[in-house]
Amino acid sequence: MQFTDLDIIRPIQKALKEEGYIKPTPIQSKSITPLLEGRDLLGCAQTGTGKTAAFAIPIIQQIYNDKKSLKGKRTIKAVILAPTRELAIQIEENFVAYARHTNIKSLVIFGGVSQNPQVKALKEGVDILIATPGRMLDLYNQKFLKLNDVKHFVLDEADSMLDMGMIHDVKRIISHLPKVRQNIFFSATMPKEISKLADSIFKNPVKVEVAPVSSTTEMVEQNIYFVSKKQKAKLLIELLKNNPEESVLVFSRTKHGANKITKDLISSSISAAAIHGNKSQNARQLALNEFKEGKIRVLVATDIAARGIDIDELPFVINYDLPEVAETYVHRIGRTGRAGRSGRATAFCSMEERDLYKAIEKLINKKIEVVENHSFVSSAEDVTVVAKRNNRSSRRPNRSNNKNNRSKDKFTNKN
Repeated sequence: MQFTDLDIIRPIQKALKEEGYIKPTPIQSKSITPLLEGRDLLGCAQTGTGKTAAFAIPIIQQIYNDKKSLKGKRTIKAVILAPTRELAIQIEENFVAYARHTNIKSLVIFGGVSQNPQVKALKEGVDILIATPGRMLDLYNQKFLKLNDVKHFVLDEADSMLDMGMIHDVKRIISHLPKVRQNIFFSATMPKEISKLADSIFKNPVKVEVAPVSSTTEMVEQNIYFVSKKQKAKLLIELLKNNPEESVLVFSRTKHGANKITKDLISSSISAAAIHGNKSQNARQLALNEFKEGKIRVLVATDIAARGIDIDELPFVINYDLPEVAETYVHRIGRTGRAGRSGRATAFCSMEERDLYKAIEKLINKKIEVVENHSFVSSAEDVTVVAKRNNRSSRRPNRSNNKNNRSKDKFTNKN
């Protein structure tokens, strides 16, 4: 199937051709037709599978075909909620690209910057609003935006909204929307609370799933290094110097950690920048653009800041710290192996993170290859012992905390 085989209007087809789109991804081929028919849709798919085009194309087309809605002053006809400003910006860029021949106007709003330019743009009128929940609710409460004409509502990265504590703001926004509308949820995983929210507002939805819930893409080669916490920086530098041509996205659990990793890399003559919540929007966007353009080689990010990083040919992701929530691992490695391309994902695991590692393997139902021979463990034998112990423990019931603590004491890294 090609995009020309779908019932997509000529102005959008022209834009897709200019963007180099030929063949829809599975999520697009399964979603576009029912969405064009006005159906509600609940989509579960990995990041990087083309979800934005899957909902953007039908929304643009439906607004374009409703000639009455394009007469007079522009009013908001579609609302798309995203968990981070980076993702919101990325979504708006896609809407602009697909709608370039339709005279449909979109706007992105998010916090962390002055609201004045956003308020000015809203007063001038927009058709499609892409927003982070907090800023949207703030401007609504200030009566700077009206939602009376909204016919399409999209919740993107729904599970991230839940993880980041935004779900209450989302529910408040939904309560202000017209009762009759098209609802679209997309999520890489489907927690119970998101499913419950969908059940409360959806009407006979189409359910689209292109990969098993909480699975990791088969196109990503995964491995893990057991390494002491204090040796992680040295291992990272060695891996980067052994692969000098690759752009790499490195995940840190904390903002402070991201800054420290970046400092260590720069001191080793490896170009790097950090993005996290304490960075200004301009600084985050500059670092992201320089990474995309190849001006810096390594981007060190926290999970929240990494949402919206959309780089088709990113070959390598490194989990410097394992995430505390196993589902986050799925999101992280979904930054590579996008749109059918292959990719690599490496993780570092200290003894303190062993339980997190086990939780990830349980979630993805897959054993991650252990790299047994590297420079920053006390011995290859120790790594093998840990790997075997983890494999055994994953097949038997959890022991008490005391027993777990005693087993940890038996294995210490001498570095």
